[in-house]
Amino acid sequence: MPPPRLTLTTDVSHGPLDGAWWPRCDALELELPCLVGSLEPDPDTTVRVTVEPSEWPDAPRTVMAPGRVIAVEPAGPGSEAHVITLDCGSVGRWVLLIVPPEEPAGTAARLLAAAADPENPLTATRMLALAETGRLGGTAGQAD
Repeated sequence: MPPPRLTLTTDVSHGPLDGAWWPRCDALELELPCLVGSLEPDPDTTVRVTVEPSEWPDAPRTVMAPGRVIAVEPAGPGSEAHVITLDCGSVGRWVLLIVPPEEPAGTAARLLAAAADPENPLTATRMLALAETGRLGGTAGQAD
């Protein structure tokens, strides 16, 4: 697969998100190995991913990736939709907005940029709602 369409904050995030990921399809078992690989965890690092079951109803419990097995866990009650959490042990933990695969490129680009803004106070659900109405600017500061 090609590299993941991913943006991460360049500094410590002050918002609810650490960036965004725009998968090419909704098959987690196809998309996840490339995403995790781009974060560069050591092959011996335990990687756990948490996803919202309603967003990924057919998500496998484990995903095979080169040199590792990725544990996939359902998010608990009250968790935010449209988010994936990646816990890569000592490498780091990221909470990412999931841009829907079918999102138009222009809208996806605005979502990727806004989610990577370390000053962005918006939740994933709010950013997607603003994008749907055409009110999400290029950065979080331009939203609303």
